[in-house]
Amino acid sequence: MSRPPRTILHCDLDAFFASVEQLDDPSLRGRPVLVGGVGARGVVAAASYEAREFGCRSAMPTSTALRLCPHAVMVPGRGARYSELSRRFMAILEEASPLVQPLSLDEAFVDVTGSHRLLGDGITIATEIRRRTLEELGLVVSVGVAPNKFVAKIASDLEKPDALVSIGAEGLAQRLATLPIERMWGIGRKSADAFRTQGLRTFADLQKIDPEHLVMLFGESSRRFHQLAHGIDDRPVVSERISKSIGQERTFSEDISDREVLGDILLGEVEQVAERLRRTGARASRVTLKIRFGDFETITRSRTIDQPTESTRTLWELGRSIFEGWCHEGFQPVRLLGFSVAGLDRSGQVGLFEENGSDRDRAIDETTDAIIERFGSSAISRARAVRRGSNSASREK
Repeated sequence: MSRPPRTILHCDLDAFFASVEQLDDPSLRGRPVLVGGVGARGVVAAASYEAREFGCRSAMPTSTALRLCPHAVMVPGRGARYSELSRRFMAILEEASPLVQPLSLDEAFVDVTGSHRLLGDGITIATEIRRRTLEELGLVVSVGVAPNKFVAKIASDLEKPDALVSIGAEGLAQRLATLPIERMWGIGRKSADAFRTQGLRTFADLQKIDPEHLVMLFGESSRRFHQLAHGIDDRPVVSERISKSIGQERTFSEDISDREVLGDILLGEVEQVAERLRRTGARASRVTLKIRFGDFETITRSRTIDQPTESTRTLWELGRSIFEGWCHEGFQPVRLLGFSVAGLDRSGQVGLFEENGSDRDRAIDETTDAIIERFGSSAISRARAVRRGSNSASREK
């Protein structure tokens, strides 16, 4: 007896950071808003849809975005507020299914296959998630409904913003065939040019090509594109509460060659991973840095931790050390940057021989998390505190 098709949701809060700013400040509604850093090396963390109409996007230098849209309103990020709303959003998702896999603060996969009997089909569940997110948080979420993770993410992106799109299991390859190559997970604008040079312009072209020829052209990591183009993706949705690892990664639309910008992005990823560790009661004994270049070559660098930790400071120092070591090996522009932890210990036991400083760090983390939980809108800048105390080479903003 064959297993029934899965029902996977990809839930993505639309222009999350910018939408939160427009939610909290009504004067910003309907106006182009950029969230991020100012100055010569400032980077856009998020752009409202009004700003995107002028070509602004995340990971773009702020100076470039302001040239494209001089009348945009520039606002600094408020990590505490975003984290608060993210937790409330994830709580809504967890009421639909225990199988929730966050990808970042503003998006997650949800496997609702086992929820049909109680809550209805995928579209019904997605509709309820959208309703509650708008009514309880004041935010709009786009949801894709599909038989696997890849197609669910494709679906949620098709009609953004404020979208609910369902793609069924029947005729999946045909439904995907006309999509442009840029829709493929992991292929950005510059990479798409390389694919088009080889005559690969749509998913249909990827479906037809011999996978071995694809590998010959673009390397081993491109093999998966052939299967994904057919809508084949067997990866499970793994809840962080039972996952063996927790990670955060970001793919850029264009290669980033500024080391300081990459360092800032890495710090943000470390902060999110550390907070998720503490939220799930886990401590990590291994950290991994993942870097992908424009030609799809991917490298990883890992380091084992003697004493499992959930400390933001400790994880940042390790991640920064690995990153700086790679820079010395031979820096080149980066397309994807990721940080993950593994070797998770959920026993709740604290080692007897930890360094004295770790008690202080733990107290800082626990106090910060508690304040964010209770006063989510309070402005707490852990990034600056970590940088001041860790002799970081990254520039403080």
